[in-house]
Amino acid sequence: MSTAGRQASATGDEPVGILVSRASQQISELVREEMRLARAEMTQKGKRFGRGGGLFGAAGLVGVLAAQALVATCIAALALALTWWAASLIVTAVLAAVAGVTALAGKKQIARAGTPVPEQTIDSVKADLAEVKEKAHR
Repeated sequence: MSTAGRQASATGDEPVGILVSRASQQISELVREEMRLARAEMTQKGKRFGRGGGLFGAAGLVGVLAAQALVATCIAALALALTWWAASLIVTAVLAAVAGVTALAGKKQIARAGTPVPEQTIDSVKADLAEVKEKAHR
């Protein structure tokens, strides 16, 4: 060990090289620990999102069944005043009209959305490329 190294140890100060080495190791350990923590946290959140998605799916299925029960109830209520086939026909016509109006509204929204291409991003990239080319020619 050099004289400077012995003097540093005797006074409690350590050479810069050793300090940098320790700092590098500690930073590396810290990053690994943070990555483990992030992985554990994301795993836990992923499980919760999965459970939540499954519960939303189940709620959707039960909602569809409830809507079917409501339709049957409407038919039964109308059947008190009309024959069952007329009540069924009226409810079917109303549901078909709602489906048609909803489909037209959806088609209109899709037409307004335009093409599924990120046009603004493409324009921005083209402008960036043009600027880079212009600066390269200067």
